[in-house]
Amino acid sequence: MQAEENIKVDERLEDITGITCIYVPVNDVYESMKWYEKNLGYQPANNKRVEPGMAMAILNIPDRNGNLPSPGLRQVVPALFLYKSDEEGGRLRFSRSLDNGKPHALACFITPRIEELFERFKENGVNILGRMMTDGPNITFADPDGNIWEVWQPIIRKFVYS
Repeated sequence: MQAEENIKVDERLEDITGITCIYVPVNDVYESMKWYEKNLGYQPANNKRVEPGMAMAILNIPDRNGNLPSPGLRQVVPALFLYKSDEEGGRLRFSRSLDNGKPHALACFITPRIEELFERFKENGVNILGRMMTDGPNITFADPDGNIWEVWQPIIRKFVYS
C-alpha cells in the first residue's frame, strides 16, 4: 500500500478544454435550423431528422470532408442546441454602457473567409448590425429570433527573421 500513496501526477490536467455547445432560444426550431444551415453551414448532428414542430435540435459544423465531429475533449466549433423558448425565455445578448446601451453579441465565431461570408449574409437577407476592424474584420449580425452573434477573421501576421 505504501507504493500507491507515493504516486504523483507528473502532468497537470486542464480544467477546461473547449466549449461543446451553446443553448440558443428560438421561436421555431425547424426554421432556425434552416437559417443556421444556410448562413453559417451548421448541419443537424448525427443525421437526426429535423421536422416542423420540433422542440429541440442539435447542430454541428462539418469538417472539410463533410463529416460531423464526434463529441470529445477538444471541440473547436461549439454545437448549437436550438430550443423552442417561451416568450419570457429571452435572447442571447446583453448591452454595455461602453456601446451606449446597444445590444451586444454573446459569442463570436472565427472564419478564414469573412468577405465571402459577408456576401452570403447580404444575399440571404441576414440582419447585419455592423462591421468593424478589431485586429481583423468583424461582422455583427442577428438571427431571425434576435440572437446576436459576431464573426471575426483574425489577421495572420508573418514575421521575417534575418
